[in-house]
Amino acid sequence: MSSDKSSFSHLRYLLLFLSFGLNLFFVYVYSYWNQYHKSPPNTVTYPTFRQNTVENSTILLLWFWPFGLQTDSNICSTMFNIDGCFLTGDRELYDQAHGVLINHRDINSDLSNLPTSPRPFFQKWIWMHFESPENTRKINGLDNLFNVTLNYRRDADIVLREQIMLKSEHTEDAIFPQVLDKKDKLVCWIMSNWNERHERAKFYNELKKHIDIYTLGRHFGKEISDVEYKETLTRCKFYLSFENTNIHYDYVTEKMFNPLILGAVPVALGVPRYIYERFVPEDAFIHVSDFPSAQGLAQHLLSLDKNVEEYKKYFEWRKHFEVKLVRYPAEHVCRACEYVRTKKDYQVFNNLNKWYWDPIDQL
Repeated sequence: MSSDKSSFSHLRYLLLFLSFGLNLFFVYVYSYWNQYHKSPPNTVTYPTFRQNTVENSTILLLWFWPFGLQTDSNICSTMFNIDGCFLTGDRELYDQAHGVLINHRDINSDLSNLPTSPRPFFQKWIWMHFESPENTRKINGLDNLFNVTLNYRRDADIVLREQIMLKSEHTEDAIFPQVLDKKDKLVCWIMSNWNERHERAKFYNELKKHIDIYTLGRHFGKEISDVEYKETLTRCKFYLSFENTNIHYDYVTEKMFNPLILGAVPVALGVPRYIYERFVPEDAFIHVSDFPSAQGLAQHLLSLDKNVEEYKKYFEWRKHFEVKLVRYPAEHVCRACEYVRTKKDYQVFNNLNKWYWDPIDQL
């Protein structure tokens, strides 16, 4: 009997020992899992490549989100029918990224906030910028960093800009001719960034001597909302689509296209007329160079104010064409990803500063 009790006692100690050992093992496993697989509290983790992409996805690394505006990583597929793109701001994926998109405005003058690791042989660096050279810092050291350009210029690698396109289907014009009944202003201008050195400021100062101009915007002490901006353009017969530069290639902005959309006739001051005509029908706008002086322009506008049939001719383009706007920044990053995904060839770009800042050769 004593022998049986002794055996039972030994078995009980053995079971206790095994139970204690198993508990230690599970505590160790739980601690290890927490340490390596659980995020610390109050931290933000980026999705990893293996978790969130499918095989053969193109990774586009946004080194800076343009103007801090982040987009849904699936937006390229849902909005632009561009499949196979993975957008991320996770710099840990730098070595795997097929493209790195960098907005010029975010670059430090000493380049200190750009990637420092060597660029993988398959990776493309994309320089993105849509301001005029007149309002852009020239940064030394950029010439040999980027091999792809994303810009409004027609000779950029990725061209993105507002466009006049054929109507996809015959639809009733929502603006014309109804807009004619709403017009109670002759010439309008909305101006915020005033610079006396700019040609547009000099021309305005001369033009206002010969015709009344309805002015709004921060410079004139009358800031307006987006809704007021649209309402104003609808009420104006002519809008001063004055750019801040007239010597740089292809710089035609929303100052031209917004009036076209909203039913005002743009009066353009900027690049030469022949460049405007690459993007806009020649009979859809007026160019200041069409007249020998500001006074001559004023007389023409006053004449059109009295001749409705002649004025209507500036809207003939709307029968067959419409304006396509750009979705910022979603379309920019998606077109960049599409380019990297489809263009596998080797390329370099070693004269960025000259290409962008040199003036038009022929005026």
